[in-house]
Amino acid sequence: MAIDLLNQKLDRAFDHIDAAGRGVVDREDLLGLGARILIGFGESPTSVTGSALVDGFDRIWAELSAALGRDEDVDVSREDFRLGMIAAFVKGDRYEPVFHPAAVAVANLCDRGADGFAGPQEFRTLLAAFGTGYDAATAAFDRLDTTGRGVLTVDELVRAARDYYTGEDPEAPGNWLFGPL
Repeated sequence: MAIDLLNQKLDRAFDHIDAAGRGVVDREDLLGLGARILIGFGESPTSVTGSALVDGFDRIWAELSAALGRDEDVDVSREDFRLGMIAAFVKGDRYEPVFHPAAVAVANLCDRGADGFAGPQEFRTLLAAFGTGYDAATAAFDRLDTTGRGVLTVDELVRAARDYYTGEDPEAPGNWLFGPL
C-alpha cells in the first residue's frame, strides 16, 4: 500500500514535469517547470530566489540522473523517474543536501510579504505552474492549513514537499500538496 501511494505521487510529479506529454522527461523539462514557477511569481531567474530555484532544480536532475547511472542529457521514462527518485531521495541520502534546498527555494517564492507566510493566492499561483486547477489548489491549501489560520508557513510548505515526494504515510497532510490524489 505505502509503495503504491508513493508511486502514485511520483507519477503525478512526473506529469508536472512532462508538460508536453511526451512520456519522457529531461533536464530541460524540469527547468521548464522552474521557469513556469518563476513566471507565475514574476521572479527573475537571476535574482537570489530565482537562482536558488534554478540551481536547486538543476541539482535534483543531476542526482536523479546519477541514481539511474545516466548522463544528465538523457530522457527519463516514468518508471525510471520513480526508480531514480526513490533511489536518490527516499532510500538514498540526497534529500537533505539536494531536494530540501530546492523545496525551500520554491516555498520562499510563495512568501511574497517576506513574513514567513504564504496565503491562498500565492499557493494557487504556485500550483498553477504545476498544472493544478483552482479548485484542487484551494482544496490542497485547506487540507495543508491544519491550524485553520488561513496561511501556510514556509516551513509547512517545505514539510509538505517532503511528505509528498518521499513519504509513504497515507495520512500525511503533504499528500495533499497538489490536491486530491
